[in-house]
Amino acid sequence: MVFLYAAYTKLRQPWMLFAMSIDAYQILPAWAAMLLGHWLPWLELLIGVFLVAGILLRYTAATATGLLVVFFALMARAYLKGMAIDCGCFGLGEAITPGTLARDGALLALSIALTFLNMRVKRIRKSVPDLSD
Repeated sequence: MVFLYAAYTKLRQPWMLFAMSIDAYQILPAWAAMLLGHWLPWLELLIGVFLVAGILLRYTAATATGLLVVFFALMARAYLKGMAIDCGCFGLGEAITPGTLARDGALLALSIALTFLNMRVKRIRKSVPDLSD
C-alpha cells in the first residue's frame, strides 16, 4: 500500500516537480533526474499493484526492498550532509528529518523481513513433499 500511496501522491503533481526533488539530491545529471522524475512514480505504482495482487511476489518484494534501500541510503546521505531538501517520498513538502528517516527505516526493515520470509516460505514449500495423493 505504501508504494501505491507514494505513486498516487507523485502522479497527482506535474512530474517535473518530482524531478526537481530528485535533482536536489545532487547525485545524478539533470537528464537522469528528469528521466527518473517521469518514470519512477509509474514503477512505484506497478510495484504496488504487483504487491497487493500477489503477482510474482518473490521478485516484486525483492525489487521493492532494493528500491527502499536506495531511497533510505540517499536520504541518510542528504541528512548527514546537512542538505535541507524534501525527501520526495510522498510528493513535495516533506523535509528530511530524523522522523522521516525513522519512518523510512522502519519501512525498510519491514520490507527486508517480509522479503526474507517470503523467500524462506517458498523454499520450505518446495522441500515438503505433497502427500495429498
